[in-house]
Amino acid sequence: MKKISIIFGTRPEAIKLIPVILELKKNKNFEINICVTAQHREMLDQVLEIFNIKPDTDLDLMQPNQTLSTLTSRIINAVDNYFSEYKPDIVLVQGDTTTVFAVSLVAFYHKVKVGHVEAGLRTGKKYSPFPEEINRVLTSRIADIHFAPTEISKNNLLKEGINSEKIFITGNTVIDALFLAKEKVLELKPKVNGLQKNLEEISPYILITGHRRENFGEGFINICSAISELALKYENYNFIYPVHLNPNVQDPVNKLLANKKNIFLIKPQTYLPFISLMMNSKIILTDSGGVQEEAPSLGKPVLVMRENTERPEAVTAGTVKLVGTDKQKIFNEVSKLLDNNLEYKKMANAINPYGDGLASKRISEILSEI
Repeated sequence: MKKISIIFGTRPEAIKLIPVILELKKNKNFEINICVTAQHREMLDQVLEIFNIKPDTDLDLMQPNQTLSTLTSRIINAVDNYFSEYKPDIVLVQGDTTTVFAVSLVAFYHKVKVGHVEAGLRTGKKYSPFPEEINRVLTSRIADIHFAPTEISKNNLLKEGINSEKIFITGNTVIDALFLAKEKVLELKPKVNGLQKNLEEISPYILITGHRRENFGEGFINICSAISELALKYENYNFIYPVHLNPNVQDPVNKLLANKKNIFLIKPQTYLPFISLMMNSKIILTDSGGVQEEAPSLGKPVLVMRENTERPEAVTAGTVKLVGTDKQKIFNEVSKLLDNNLEYKKMANAINPYGDGLASKRISEILSEI
């Protein structure tokens, strides 16, 4: 029996690994052990509870205001002990978090094979996104099996000298997770925390998310200024912003956007309410990687508030557009979508390049053959 350890620490990792876990558990030749670092605590627990997934090991490493260096060292020490006890044949990690890199490094020390889900994403910019870009690059140097979501991701790995026989194009598991979540949203009709009205009463609305470190400071001031002016121009539209808890986000958002009649600043949402927010929105403004992948499957145009993206497939496909943190560009591109129905339909009807919802099944089949 093949012992597979699946280790993750944040909500985005959990979301993209849940369909993988559910698929692997169907195979009687696999022994699955789920370990969480809890790099994020509350949001991680919420999404696991939705799908009734209970970790076998909880390292509980979250501490307030810990630095990346402290977090990395704590993950290394805790996972080292975990590997010594469990001794997996393969460890699966997902994406680009500090957990991903630290776990891969410890796996290398223990000579455990690493399977990297969502491998090969690159911006080519060392500090953008920070620290995710370097986490990805270093993990790829260590990994033994690379589950690339797209052809572009595979080519990125080939350019770095990764053996083509170790790279498998699977699609992105986030689409698998989205299809599972849509079913639950339609069944449960989750309420959005912080809104006094239901989404039908608030529609039409633009959904906004933002949290990237590289946008702290002037970037967020520009973003908020653009949103403020859009809210004045488009009085018949509402703007819903689940505001990240980081003070670098909270401070400019509350200073520039609070107490506006058609701007709703609410708390960060759990997974299903956020999917519901996406499903009912008109346009999405975001700096999130996952949203760039999910929203096109819901027919929602996405404007990405970053200067570059490790997901160029979406830009090429026309499902997303880069607007950066330039105030005027954000204002102009949102206005274009709201004022020009042809422009809106062109983005809303573009085909999502990230998959068909079968990525997890492909990953399971590949692991069966290795």
